[in-house]
Amino acid sequence: MIDAVVFDLDGVIIDSEQLWDEVREGLARERRGHWSQRAQADMMGMSSTEWSRYLHEVVGLAEPPEDINREVVRRMLDRYSERLPLIDGADGAVKRLAAHWPLGVASSSNRELIDRVLEVSGLAPYFKATVSSEEVERGKPAPDVYFEAARRLGVEPSRSVAIEDSASGIRSAHAAGMHVVAIPNRAFPPPDDALALADVVLESIKELDPKVITEVERLSTASSG
Repeated sequence: MIDAVVFDLDGVIIDSEQLWDEVREGLARERRGHWSQRAQADMMGMSSTEWSRYLHEVVGLAEPPEDINREVVRRMLDRYSERLPLIDGADGAVKRLAAHWPLGVASSSNRELIDRVLEVSGLAPYFKATVSSEEVERGKPAPDVYFEAARRLGVEPSRSVAIEDSASGIRSAHAAGMHVVAIPNRAFPPPDDALALADVVLESIKELDPKVITEVERLSTASSG
């Protein structure tokens, strides 16, 4: 029995991974940091505490992590004010599933960014609980953010489905004991070993409807039987 569905935000509802990359790389180059091609991949899924520390310690920005965090969030909010990069079909998928299950968000984004995205997109009323990884001890791929989302929804992780796009997100939800529907991020596709952890893999969020969740439920019942 599936009791709830939990969405990732970046890469699932909004097409923001490239935007995060641009903002953090731009700040790093402005502040004469040592940006590398692996920096974005390293930071995917990290909480704000973790990636701001990474920019300070690894990329070499002189400012303390707290200041780096504030500046990156400010720039992201500015970019969202210019244009919210909502993924085509995401709003329809959220509304379709909300008619059948309580929904949550488990995101690596900062609280301010989660709230801004859901408010501007008009999707806030469809989510019963939202969690930022800055509100838990460890970011993805640790399971903390999904454990907390399940707790706030009042459901067992094993009776929940996560909607994810990245390797760290898939691993996080799987480690929490959730079923996973993967919609691979095209810009930063998860490797095969991460995709193998998903119950179902979709090409697009436009394919996400109640039948997909029902199929996950059927597969889980069959495997447990």
